Amino acid sequence: MRSMNDIDALALDGHTLRLFLTVLEEGSVTGAAARHGLTQSAVSHALNRLRAQLGDPLFVQAGRGIAPTPHARALAGRVQAVLDGMRELARPAEFEPARARLNLTVAANDFQQGLLLPAFFARVSSAVAALEMRVIPSGAPPAELLRTRGCDLLVTPLPPPGTDIVQKRLLTDRYACFYDPVLRGPPLSRDEYLGSRHATVVHPEGGALEFDRRMEARGVRRDFALRVPGFADIAAFLRGSTLLATLPGLLRRSAMQGFASVPVPLGPGTRAMEPLPLYLVWHRRDQLDPRHAWLRGVMMEVAAELGE
Repeated sequence: MRSMNDIDALALDGHTLRLFLTVLEEGSVTGAAARHGLTQSAVSHALNRLRAQLGDPLFVQAGRGIAPTPHARALAGRVQAVLDGMRELARPAEFEPARARLNLTVAANDFQQGLLLPAFFARVSSAVAALEMRVIPSGAPPAELLRTRGCDLLVTPLPPPGTDIVQKRLLTDRYACFYDPVLRGPPLSRDEYLGSRHATVVHPEGGALEFDRRMEARGVRRDFALRVPGFADIAAFLRGSTLLATLPGLLRRSAMQGFASVPVPLGPGTRAMEPLPLYLVWHRRDQLDPRHAWLRGVMMEVAAELGE
Protein backbone atom coordinates (compact mmCIF):
# COMPACT_ATOMS: atom_id res chain seq x y z
CA MET A 1 0.00 0.00 0.00
CA ARG A 2 1.31 3.45 -0.87
CA SER A 3 1.68 5.95 1.93
CA MET A 4 -0.48 9.07 1.85
CA ASN A 5 2.69 11.08 1.22
CA ASP A 6 3.14 9.30 -2.13
CA ILE A 7 -0.37 10.15 -3.37
CA ASP A 8 -0.81 13.07 -5.75
CA ALA A 9 -3.81 14.63 -4.03
CA LEU A 10 -4.44 17.01 -6.92
CA ALA A 11 -4.95 14.06 -9.26
CA LEU A 12 -7.95 12.85 -7.27
CA ASP A 13 -11.29 13.44 -8.97
CA GLY A 14 -14.51 14.28 -7.15
CA HIS A 15 -16.70 12.18 -9.46
CA THR A 16 -14.46 9.16 -8.89
CA LEU A 17 -14.54 9.67 -5.14
CA ARG A 18 -18.34 9.86 -5.25
CA LEU A 19 -18.45 6.58 -7.20
CA PHE A 20 -16.17 4.99 -4.60
CA LEU A 21 -18.61 5.90 -1.82
CA THR A 22 -21.59 4.68 -3.85
CA VAL A 23 -19.94 1.29 -4.48
CA LEU A 24 -19.24 1.13 -0.74
CA GLU A 25 -22.91 1.89 0.06
CA GLU A 26 -24.42 -0.39 -2.60
CA GLY A 27 -21.97 -3.24 -2.12
CA SER A 28 -21.69 -3.69 -5.88
CA VAL A 29 -20.47 -2.03 -9.06
CA THR A 30 -23.83 -2.84 -10.67
CA GLY A 31 -25.77 -0.98 -7.99
CA ALA A 32 -23.49 2.05 -8.18
CA ALA A 33 -23.79 2.15 -11.97
CA ALA A 34 -27.59 1.99 -11.77
CA ARG A 35 -27.76 4.77 -9.19
CA HIS A 36 -25.68 7.16 -11.30
CA GLY A 37 -26.99 6.14 -14.72
CA LEU A 38 -23.58 4.83 -15.85
CA THR A 39 -22.37 1.59 -17.38
CA GLN A 40 -20.67 -0.99 -15.18
CA SER A 41 -17.58 -0.55 -17.35
CA ALA A 42 -17.43 3.18 -16.59
CA VAL A 43 -17.63 2.55 -12.84
CA SER A 44 -15.00 -0.19 -13.04
CA HIS A 45 -12.62 2.07 -14.98
CA ALA A 46 -13.08 4.85 -12.39
CA LEU A 47 -12.35 2.42 -9.54
CA ASN A 48 -9.24 1.14 -11.32
CA ARG A 49 -7.92 4.72 -11.60
CA LEU A 50 -8.55 5.27 -7.90
CA ARG A 51 -6.89 1.94 -7.03
CA ALA A 52 -3.79 3.00 -8.93
CA GLN A 53 -3.75 6.41 -7.26
CA LEU A 54 -4.25 5.06 -3.73
CA GLY A 55 -2.23 1.87 -4.09
CA ASP A 56 -4.94 -0.34 -2.63
CA PRO A 57 -7.41 -2.78 -4.25
CA LEU A 58 -10.27 -1.06 -2.33
CA PHE A 59 -12.72 -3.89 -3.09
CA VAL A 60 -12.14 -7.66 -3.28
CA GLN A 61 -14.31 -10.58 -4.30
CA ALA A 62 -16.46 -11.99 -1.50
CA GLY A 63 -18.67 -14.85 -2.61
CA ARG A 64 -20.81 -13.57 -5.45
CA GLY A 65 -20.26 -9.94 -4.50
CA ILE A 66 -17.49 -7.63 -3.40
CA ALA A 67 -16.33 -6.41 -0.01
CA PRO A 68 -14.29 -3.30 0.90
CA THR A 69 -10.75 -3.68 2.13
CA PRO A 70 -9.93 -2.35 5.61
CA HIS A 71 -8.23 0.61 3.95
CA ALA A 72 -11.37 1.39 1.91
CA ARG A 73 -13.54 1.34 5.04
CA ALA A 74 -11.07 3.62 6.81
CA LEU A 75 -11.12 6.05 3.89
CA ALA A 76 -14.91 6.42 3.74
CA GLY A 77 -15.22 9.22 6.30
CA ARG A 78 -12.27 11.15 4.91
CA VAL A 79 -13.55 10.86 1.34
CA GLN A 80 -16.97 12.13 2.48
CA ALA A 81 -15.28 15.09 4.15
CA VAL A 82 -13.38 15.89 0.93
CA LEU A 83 -16.61 15.78 -1.11
CA ASP A 84 -18.40 17.95 1.44
CA GLY A 85 -15.57 20.47 1.16
CA MET A 86 -15.82 20.46 -2.65
CA ARG A 87 -19.57 21.06 -2.46
CA GLU A 88 -19.04 23.89 0.02
CA LEU A 89 -16.47 25.47 -2.29
CA ALA A 90 -18.81 25.31 -5.29
CA ARG A 91 -21.91 26.37 -3.34
CA PRO A 92 -23.32 29.72 -4.47
CA ALA A 93 -24.01 32.39 -1.89
CA GLU A 94 -27.64 32.42 -3.01
CA PHE A 95 -29.86 29.70 -4.42
CA GLU A 96 -31.78 30.27 -7.65
CA PRO A 97 -34.26 27.40 -8.10
CA ALA A 98 -34.95 28.14 -11.77
CA ARG A 99 -31.28 27.51 -12.65
CA ALA A 100 -30.72 24.56 -10.30
CA ARG A 101 -30.09 20.97 -11.33
CA LEU A 102 -30.73 18.91 -8.22
CA ASN A 103 -29.88 15.33 -7.29
CA LEU A 104 -31.75 14.51 -4.11
CA THR A 105 -32.27 11.46 -1.87
CA VAL A 106 -35.17 11.34 0.62
CA ALA A 107 -35.66 8.56 3.18
CA ALA A 108 -39.22 7.79 4.33
CA ASN A 109 -41.45 4.82 5.01
CA ASP A 110 -44.29 3.96 2.65
CA PHE A 111 -46.86 5.98 4.66
CA GLN A 112 -44.78 9.15 4.47
CA GLN A 113 -43.83 8.46 0.85
CA GLY A 114 -47.46 8.41 -0.26
CA LEU A 115 -48.50 11.28 2.00
CA LEU A 116 -45.80 13.89 1.34
CA LEU A 117 -43.43 12.99 -1.46
CA PRO A 118 -45.63 13.13 -4.60
CA ALA A 119 -46.59 16.75 -3.85
CA PHE A 120 -43.03 17.56 -2.79
CA PHE A 121 -41.61 16.10 -6.00
CA ALA A 122 -44.15 17.93 -8.18
CA ARG A 123 -43.49 21.26 -6.47
CA VAL A 124 -39.70 21.00 -6.60
CA SER A 125 -39.56 19.68 -10.17
CA SER A 126 -41.80 22.51 -11.41
CA ALA A 127 -39.51 25.12 -9.82
CA VAL A 128 -36.03 23.88 -10.82
CA ALA A 129 -34.24 23.33 -14.12
CA ALA A 130 -33.82 19.59 -13.51
CA LEU A 131 -34.53 17.20 -10.66
CA GLU A 132 -33.45 13.62 -10.03
CA MET A 133 -35.01 12.37 -6.80
CA ARG A 134 -34.35 8.99 -5.21
CA VAL A 135 -36.64 7.66 -2.47
CA ILE A 136 -35.29 5.03 -0.09
CA PRO A 137 -37.02 3.25 2.82
CA SER A 138 -36.22 4.75 6.20
CA GLY A 139 -36.95 1.76 8.44
CA ALA A 140 -35.72 2.59 11.94
CA PRO A 141 -33.43 5.34 10.70
CA PRO A 142 -29.89 5.53 12.16
CA ALA A 143 -28.02 8.81 12.37
CA GLU A 144 -25.38 7.30 10.05
CA LEU A 145 -27.88 7.52 7.21
CA LEU A 146 -27.48 11.31 7.33
CA ARG A 147 -23.85 11.41 8.44
CA THR A 148 -22.69 9.39 5.42
CA ARG A 149 -25.03 11.21 3.02
CA GLY A 150 -27.14 8.11 2.52
CA CYS A 151 -29.93 10.67 2.21
CA ASP A 152 -30.33 14.45 2.16
CA LEU A 153 -33.64 14.56 4.03
CA LEU A 154 -35.28 12.09 6.38
CA VAL A 155 -38.99 11.96 7.25
CA THR A 156 -39.72 9.98 10.40
CA PRO A 157 -41.77 9.94 13.63
CA LEU A 158 -38.62 8.88 15.53
CA PRO A 159 -35.61 11.12 14.74
CA PRO A 160 -32.26 9.46 15.40
CA PRO A 161 -30.24 10.93 18.29
CA GLY A 162 -27.08 12.97 17.78
CA THR A 163 -25.82 16.48 18.43
CA ASP A 164 -25.13 16.81 14.69
CA ILE A 165 -28.70 15.83 13.74
CA VAL A 166 -31.30 18.60 13.29
CA GLN A 167 -35.06 18.07 13.34
CA LYS A 168 -38.23 20.09 12.85
CA ARG A 169 -41.79 18.96 13.36
CA LEU A 170 -43.64 18.70 10.05
CA LEU A 171 -47.11 17.89 11.34
CA THR A 172 -49.00 16.04 14.06
CA ASP A 173 -51.27 13.12 13.33
CA ARG A 174 -53.46 10.83 15.44
CA TYR A 175 -54.25 7.17 15.06
CA ALA A 176 -57.65 6.30 13.61
CA CYS A 177 -59.62 3.09 13.22
CA PHE A 178 -60.20 2.23 9.53
CA TYR A 179 -62.82 -0.18 8.19
CA ASP A 180 -64.70 -1.08 5.01
CA PRO A 181 -68.13 0.62 5.36
CA VAL A 182 -69.65 -1.81 2.83
CA LEU A 183 -69.07 -4.77 5.13
CA ARG A 184 -69.42 -3.32 8.60
CA GLY A 185 -70.17 -0.28 10.70
CA PRO A 186 -67.79 1.56 13.01
CA PRO A 187 -66.87 0.11 16.39
CA LEU A 188 -68.85 2.28 18.79
CA SER A 189 -67.49 1.02 22.10
CA ARG A 190 -64.28 -0.24 23.66
CA ASP A 191 -65.76 -3.74 23.90
CA GLU A 192 -66.80 -3.78 20.25
CA TYR A 193 -63.36 -2.52 19.20
CA LEU A 194 -61.45 -5.07 21.28
CA GLY A 195 -63.88 -7.84 20.28
CA SER A 196 -63.24 -7.38 16.55
CA ARG A 197 -60.50 -8.95 14.45
CA HIS A 198 -57.68 -6.62 13.47
CA ALA A 199 -55.06 -6.02 10.79
CA THR A 200 -51.84 -4.09 11.37
CA VAL A 201 -48.42 -3.20 9.99
CA VAL A 202 -45.13 -4.63 11.25
CA HIS A 203 -42.21 -3.03 9.40
CA PRO A 204 -39.38 -5.47 8.64
CA GLU A 205 -36.80 -2.94 9.92
CA GLY A 206 -38.74 -0.85 12.41
CA GLY A 207 -40.98 -3.42 14.05
CA ALA A 208 -44.50 -2.79 15.35
CA LEU A 209 -46.38 0.49 15.13
CA GLU A 210 -46.04 2.81 18.12
CA PHE A 211 -49.77 2.40 18.85
CA ASP A 212 -49.44 -1.38 18.95
CA ARG A 213 -46.40 -1.21 21.22
CA ARG A 214 -48.24 1.08 23.65
CA MET A 215 -51.28 -1.19 23.72
CA GLU A 216 -49.08 -4.23 24.30
CA ALA A 217 -47.25 -2.45 27.13
CA ARG A 218 -50.59 -1.71 28.83
CA GLY A 219 -51.65 -5.33 28.56
CA VAL A 220 -54.47 -4.57 26.10
CA ARG A 221 -54.90 -7.60 23.83
CA ARG A 222 -56.44 -7.59 20.37
CA ASP A 223 -57.17 -10.45 17.99
CA PHE A 224 -54.83 -9.94 15.02
CA ALA A 225 -55.91 -11.78 11.91
CA LEU A 226 -53.32 -10.10 9.69
CA ARG A 227 -49.89 -8.48 9.86
CA VAL A 228 -48.35 -6.96 6.72
CA PRO A 229 -44.94 -5.30 6.16
CA GLY A 230 -46.16 -1.91 4.89
CA PHE A 231 -49.05 0.55 4.86
CA ALA A 232 -49.53 0.17 1.11
CA ASP A 233 -50.27 -3.54 1.58
CA ILE A 234 -53.07 -3.27 4.09
CA ALA A 235 -55.80 -1.70 1.92
CA ALA A 236 -56.19 -4.73 -0.34
CA PHE A 237 -56.80 -6.97 2.67
CA LEU A 238 -59.12 -4.60 4.50
CA ARG A 239 -61.35 -4.03 1.47
CA GLY A 240 -64.12 -6.63 1.41
CA SER A 241 -63.55 -7.75 5.01
CA THR A 242 -64.85 -6.94 8.48
CA LEU A 243 -61.34 -6.32 9.82
CA LEU A 244 -60.35 -3.15 11.66
CA ALA A 245 -56.99 -1.45 11.12
CA THR A 246 -55.66 1.16 13.57
CA LEU A 247 -53.29 3.34 11.57
CA PRO A 248 -52.06 6.96 11.32
CA GLY A 249 -55.16 8.98 10.46
CA LEU A 250 -53.57 10.88 7.58
CA LEU A 251 -53.45 7.64 5.62
CA ARG A 252 -56.98 8.57 4.58
CA ARG A 253 -55.24 11.01 2.18
CA SER A 254 -53.21 8.26 0.49
CA ALA A 255 -53.22 4.47 0.96
CA MET A 256 -56.54 4.32 2.85
CA GLN A 257 -58.62 6.50 0.50
CA GLY A 258 -62.12 5.08 0.15
CA PHE A 259 -62.24 3.56 3.64
CA ALA A 260 -64.23 4.93 6.55
CA SER A 261 -62.47 5.85 9.77
CA VAL A 262 -63.38 6.88 13.31
CA PRO A 263 -61.39 7.85 16.40
CA VAL A 264 -60.21 4.75 18.23
CA PRO A 265 -62.93 4.09 20.87
CA LEU A 266 -60.65 3.66 23.87
CA GLY A 267 -61.30 6.94 25.67
CA PRO A 268 -59.33 10.23 25.63
CA GLY A 269 -57.21 9.31 28.65
CA THR A 270 -55.64 6.31 26.94
CA ARG A 271 -51.89 6.85 26.43
CA ALA A 272 -52.05 4.96 23.13
CA MET A 273 -54.14 7.86 21.79
CA GLU A 274 -51.40 10.45 22.24
CA PRO A 275 -50.57 12.61 19.19
CA LEU A 276 -48.28 11.15 16.54
CA PRO A 277 -45.65 13.73 15.48
CA LEU A 278 -43.83 13.52 12.16
CA TYR A 279 -40.41 15.17 11.78
CA LEU A 280 -38.19 16.39 8.98
CA VAL A 281 -34.57 15.55 9.84
CA TRP A 282 -31.24 16.57 8.31
CA HIS A 283 -27.54 16.84 9.14
CA ARG A 284 -26.15 19.97 10.74
CA ARG A 285 -23.62 20.49 7.91
CA ASP A 286 -26.57 21.36 5.62
CA GLN A 287 -28.17 23.83 8.01
CA LEU A 288 -26.89 26.96 6.24
CA ASP A 289 -26.91 25.58 2.69
CA PRO A 290 -29.39 27.81 0.77
CA ARG A 291 -30.30 24.94 -1.58
CA HIS A 292 -31.05 22.63 1.33
CA ALA A 293 -32.94 25.35 3.21
CA TRP A 294 -35.14 25.92 0.15
CA LEU A 295 -35.91 22.19 -0.11
CA ARG A 296 -36.79 22.07 3.58
CA GLY A 297 -39.10 25.02 3.08
CA VAL A 298 -40.91 23.24 0.25
CA MET A 299 -41.41 20.15 2.43
CA MET A 300 -42.77 22.32 5.25
CA GLU A 301 -45.22 23.98 2.84
CA VAL A 302 -46.50 20.59 1.65
CA ALA A 303 -46.94 19.42 5.26
CA ALA A 304 -48.72 22.65 6.25
CA GLU A 305 -51.24 22.18 3.46
CA LEU A 306 -51.91 18.63 4.63
CA GLY A 307 -52.48 19.95 8.14
CA GLU A 308 -55.07 22.36 6.82
